[in-house]
Amino acid sequence: MSLPRLLQRFSLLVDLSYAFKVAFLPTIKRIFHEPSLLLHPRTLSYIFMSHVWSFFGPCIDENSAAEKAKIITPYAQGVVLDVGAGHGHNIKYLDRARVTKYVALEPNVLMHPNIRRTAYAAGLNEADGNLVVLACGAEDTASIMTSLGGYQPVDTVVSTLTLCSVPEPQRTIKSLVSDVLKPGGELLFFEHVQNSRPHIARWQRFWSPLWSRTFGGCRLDRPTHVWVQEVGGWEKEEVWASDGESEEHLFLHRSGRFVKSA
Repeated sequence: MSLPRLLQRFSLLVDLSYAFKVAFLPTIKRIFHEPSLLLHPRTLSYIFMSHVWSFFGPCIDENSAAEKAKIITPYAQGVVLDVGAGHGHNIKYLDRARVTKYVALEPNVLMHPNIRRTAYAAGLNEADGNLVVLACGAEDTASIMTSLGGYQPVDTVVSTLTLCSVPEPQRTIKSLVSDVLKPGGELLFFEHVQNSRPHIARWQRFWSPLWSRTFGGCRLDRPTHVWVQEVGGWEKEEVWASDGESEEHLFLHRSGRFVKSA
């Protein structure tokens, strides 16, 4: 392997170092003031990730803006469920003339104030009924449906850089499609996925344990686009690569638009 390619395989060490730089000390300070947090590892993870995302989120959104605009703006409509909403960055890509309600699914409640600020600025708020912020995970489809008032499936499910971190991804994707997305509705995604080139996939598997512990469960080695296709029952399927992205990349992206059969 050439030196440039070897350096590329280790380039994510820079991101890992920045993550620890921006999140480690604030998390330790919270533990110092609230020692009982040591008994709640999930809460600690949320605290750490909230600092990580405050640093990385805006840059990641900017870098993926072109792809998000291609997939969200022309197709998201009606009631939109944003899986792993983060700070609500996807709100800016919604065509408000076509979207009647925005449902932000974000289990990390420390990010909810950011979601609400972004939503309010876009004219979405809970008082008017066009904003819902949920703290459950994507795998908890029963809670999602209950929060939406029973069996009221959504028109659009959006996932941007989220299915890489949900628990039991294949089951979760299938449940979202079968239980939450209405017939004729659309699943729209922009995700980094497992590389089809074996030598790249090996590096993705190598880094995933450390990366997932730092970045809220995110794994580099999930063939998410394949799992979506395997759900079946699609009336229309489209998957495409990001413009100008090298197939040698550790973070190989795929966008997709899937229309559920009516």
